[in-house]
Amino acid sequence: MAAGRSPQDDDGTLLERIAQSDVDAFAMLYDRYGGPVYSLACGMLRDIQAAQEVTQDVFLGIWRGAARAFDAGRGNPRSWILSLAHHKSVDVVRRRRRQAVSQLDESMPDDVDIVADAIRKLEGERVQQALGDLSVEQRTVLVLAYYGGYTQREIADRTGAPLGTVKTRMRDGLLRLRAALDADRRASLP
Repeated sequence: MAAGRSPQDDDGTLLERIAQSDVDAFAMLYDRYGGPVYSLACGMLRDIQAAQEVTQDVFLGIWRGAARAFDAGRGNPRSWILSLAHHKSVDVVRRRRRQAVSQLDESMPDDVDIVADAIRKLEGERVQQALGDLSVEQRTVLVLAYYGGYTQREIADRTGAPLGTVKTRMRDGLLRLRAALDADRRASLP
């Protein structure tokens, strides 16, 4: 438990209190995790409004179903909340892809470099797919660092993990990301 927190302020206890419709517990949990959830969503989506909607959806889901959805045996509340944000962000990305495919615009200007644009989109999709293969912890620190612009110390403060752990997760995550992208490139070569 973090210094300065009472047992009633522990994340698991807050979730139990939220399951009993405790508004104060919900406010405390939101104050604690609203920023990290928003940062993760914003980093993945690159869209402020969509990130705000994902944040709202995550906390609405927590309010409505904290008692049924969270299983302490499967992980800690912080990881669960951030994984909710990740999954909802991925859902938005998938929904956007489906909409883009179904709404191909034939009025694309001739001066657009279609090949370069396609390569950029493919690379972005490969990175997103490779990020999805990382552990929640590795993905979280990388998204906060590279999409959110946070330093390792700020990430440690936001996630409650020790600075050394954040550094290790970043290093290991980057190594796994590089290996996945290199393997993908080799597989796509003729």
